[in-house]
Amino acid sequence: MRTLSGTPAPDTLERAAAVRLMAFDVDGVFTDGRIYYGAEGEMLKAFNTLDGHGVKQLARAGIEVAIITGRRSGSVAARAAELGIQRVHQGVHDKAQVMAALLADTGVPFAAAAYMGDDWPDLAVLCRVGLACAPANAHADVLARVHHVTAARGGEGAVREACDLILRARGGYDALLAAACGD
Repeated sequence: MRTLSGTPAPDTLERAAAVRLMAFDVDGVFTDGRIYYGAEGEMLKAFNTLDGHGVKQLARAGIEVAIITGRRSGSVAARAAELGIQRVHQGVHDKAQVMAALLADTGVPFAAAAYMGDDWPDLAVLCRVGLACAPANAHADVLARVHHVTAARGGEGAVREACDLILRARGGYDALLAAACGD
């Protein structure tokens, strides 16, 4: 059952509670999908700080985080390093193959994995994982096939919403919030 933003369906919460590894596409998920090129041909991307904090909270909760993206970009490598994401796969043509290898390496089954993507290259992974998420502005064919669609668009907090969904479903959200408040 697919849920849109708001209160997730019980099935979506069950799927989110089982997540041990969360992987993300980058363009259209961590970013708004636009790519900026400088005069020297360098590729620039804008990332949302809310998303970054959500990723850090997943790691604190013991959830493995990975990036699987079709493009190669120094800005992605830099952002991943800043967030402590060690499993970064760039220039990927077959995301399902990379995801399968990642899961084999970590011992996590597809049922305990989540993925967030926004376009056709993500479908082979989205259709196999236990929890498939997409930002609000994902392609219509992706929106029709995922378990959860965020209220936020890619690059505007969608990653954070997916992270918060998993943390709430696993029961760790309130403890992390209390720690942030000094309780």
